[in-house]
Amino acid sequence: MTLSEAAQRWRARGRIVRVRDLDVFVVSEHDAAAGTPLVLLHGFPSSSLDFHRCWDALAEGRRIVALDLPGFGFSSKPVDYGYSLFEQADVVELVLRALGVDRADLLAHDMGTSVATELLARREAGLLRFELERLVLMNGSVHVELAHLTPSQKLLRLPGVGPLVARLSSGVTFRAQLRRILARPVAPADLDDMYELLRLGDGRLRLPAIIRYLEERVRFARRWSGALERLDRPALILWGAKDPVAVLAIARQLARETPGATLVTMDDLGHYPQLEDPARVAAEVRRFLAAGR
Repeated sequence: MTLSEAAQRWRARGRIVRVRDLDVFVVSEHDAAAGTPLVLLHGFPSSSLDFHRCWDALAEGRRIVALDLPGFGFSSKPVDYGYSLFEQADVVELVLRALGVDRADLLAHDMGTSVATELLARREAGLLRFELERLVLMNGSVHVELAHLTPSQKLLRLPGVGPLVARLSSGVTFRAQLRRILARPVAPADLDDMYELLRLGDGRLRLPAIIRYLEERVRFARRWSGALERLDRPALILWGAKDPVAVLAIARQLARETPGATLVTMDDLGHYPQLEDPARVAAEVRRFLAAGR
């Protein structure tokens, strides 16, 4: 595995937290900082490294936590694991409990937005282990019926075909597919790191199991939309408007159904705003969190 210096530094900043027989990679900094900690939830098929370019700006003056969900990044990628959104939400709760985080702001991207909405559903039922104060959702297909799935996502979902596609995937095709969902170029090293971390621990072979979360988005749509419709906390819908997968229609729907939500569109950005323009993402998030106190 060949990682960039930035990815190696990211790994050195983190540690492993053991939960439910899983090794979960966690970066947690400024643990003694006052105020509400900010928790970052990454998407598919990448990792917490997605946030490394806006990390320092987001972390200024506050505690900040990011983790690699099971199946991703430096975390465990077991064969005999369900990888459901419910299990991923369990891991988030258990990691935060292990870190002593009893209240948090959430910033979720891509698949992380679905994990976040499951956490909202638990909060509504009085079952969430921490107090949620503010929510930021960024370029995720919570409303999967509006999403424009990529060819690789469609192939990975096909029985018998998905495992073959995962096994035959190459760095060249992976990077080419990612570039199609960006509106601005990102550093080549960032794309290389995504692929290397996907290969680590045979992570790419887990993609057909992980991508079944798309089916959960359909099956539990009312559970998660209902939690948004009844949310009584400040929410920001922060969106790269040129995203060809999690299209702008999803952001508008989220803004309509979430009481008092603020919709901020970044008209020249695509699916990975935090890599395409990290300074702007950090500024928008910090502005929202400061106003929402």
